[in-house]
Amino acid sequence: MNTQEITDPRTGLKGMSIALRKLHKALVDLETQRFGPVGSPFEHLQLLTGHSQFAWLRRLSEIMVELDERLDDKEEIDSTAVVAYKTVIERLLSLGPENDTDFYRKYVDALQESTEVAMAHGELRHLLSFLAAPADKAAKRLP
Repeated sequence: MNTQEITDPRTGLKGMSIALRKLHKALVDLETQRFGPVGSPFEHLQLLTGHSQFAWLRRLSEIMVELDERLDDKEEIDSTAVVAYKTVIERLLSLGPENDTDFYRKYVDALQESTEVAMAHGELRHLLSFLAAPADKAAKRLP
């Protein structure tokens, strides 16, 4: 996907999944650093799924699971699915006063605090810009 047009919906969803996973990892790493020592990987997982400090990340986790389940499905993926996931992700990550949620406030803090989060955010937003509506796809190419 480096310099080619993203025309295959499955490829688009796969790229979205990879970029979202990278962002999620950066956010989890930052929040874990803020939390302090977590113990074993199992204890870390329990914190991620049950502790209130990590609750704001759960919607992002849910979207990743939905994306991965869709990619595991053997049914054909059409551009409508790509646009639907793109819209959900863009709304969640939308930066602006109209997005006054707990996720938004904590996400903005993370963007300002962590270079890794900011870079992963930029990569995801860059990818999303190339997953346009079907009529716009032909005009967009990755640099």
